[in-house]
Amino acid sequence: MNKILKIAIGCDHAGFLLKEELKSYIEKRGNSVKDFGCYSEERADYPDAAHAVAKSVTSKESEIGILICGSGNGINMTANKHQEIRSALCWNKEIAELARLHNNANIIALPARFITIKEAIEMVDVFLQTNFEGGRHSQRVNKISC
Repeated sequence: MNKILKIAIGCDHAGFLLKEELKSYIEKRGNSVKDFGCYSEERADYPDAAHAVAKSVTSKESEIGILICGSGNGINMTANKHQEIRSALCWNKEIAELARLHNNANIIALPARFITIKEAIEMVDVFLQTNFEGGRHSQRVNKISC
C-alpha cells in the first residue's frame, strides 16, 4: 500500500476474528483504521456495522470501507442502501480489483466463513491499491443511483 488511507471497518460476530486480523495488517502498513465494531464474538447484528461504515464513507470521514459478515451478503446489502455507497461482495482478488477498476466500489464486503485470512489480505491489498479506471465505466457507475 503506497498511499496512506483512512479506512472504516466493521463486522458482525461471524466476521470479528477476520476483522481483527485485517485491522492489524492494515495499521502495520501505516493506514488509519476506524473500527465500528463489533468488538467480540458475541452475537451482533450486521446492519449496525454496515450503516456506521457506510455513513463514515459517505461523510468523507473515511476514504474507503471494509465490511465482514459470515456470507458477506447481509452486510453488503445493508451498505448498498446508502445512496453514495458502492459496496462489492468479493471472494477473490480478481473480483476485488474489478470492483475498484470498473465499478469504483468504495466498500469491500467479505464472506468470513468462506475465505482464508490470506485470501482476505490479498483482496484488501488489491482493493486499496487499485484506482477507478474511469472512461466508459464512469457513465455506467453514474447510472447506478436512482
